[in-house]
Amino acid sequence: MVLSDGAPPFDVLVHASCWLHAERPLARLVPFGEVHRQASEGVRGRIWELYQQLKAYRHQPEPSAQTTLAARFDTLCAERTGFPSVEAVLKEMAAHRADLLRVLEQPEVPLHNNVRESHIREYVTKRKVSGGTRSEAGRRCRDTFARLKKTCRALGVNFWEYLRDRVRGQGLVPRLAELIGRCGSESSVVSVAAAPG
Repeated sequence: MVLSDGAPPFDVLVHASCWLHAERPLARLVPFGEVHRQASEGVRGRIWELYQQLKAYRHQPEPSAQTTLAARFDTLCAERTGFPSVEAVLKEMAAHRADLLRVLEQPEVPLHNNVRESHIREYVTKRKVSGGTRSEAGRRCRDTFARLKKTCRALGVNFWEYLRDRVRGQGLVPRLAELIGRCGSESSVVSVAAAPG
């Protein structure tokens, strides 16, 4: 299962789309008048109502609710406001109907990918500020340290203490593999460790 913002490189295999990214063009819309603002906010409100209903469905999947929720989605996407900018967002959502409603088939699928994005946000910011690395070895080094730092943070280990311990060869801080094994929470560690790459 691939959960993404809908960018073409990630639209592979069984795909689910992020609701936050689907609604974002409306949030960024600069209305040119009061009626336009009301239309945009009204649609946004209905999107978030449906989102909350899907969120409730995730926690308590009721097969009988699938048809109702899918019909609400279709009604929302078919809405006509008289404003092409608002209707374009609804049309785009309709085009990704199966991906946005993937949760109805597979309730374990998250409705957004913000958690995954936050894992790589620091990495992307540093890359933008520094302009990247000068060599392949530099890229591998940067990626390795970024993964180590995120993994340490997820396990509650002080990154600098971990590095100092490894450089000095003291062995006072347990190996990360041991901590991961003890943790028993592989899902959070796997998503952190797989961040930049």
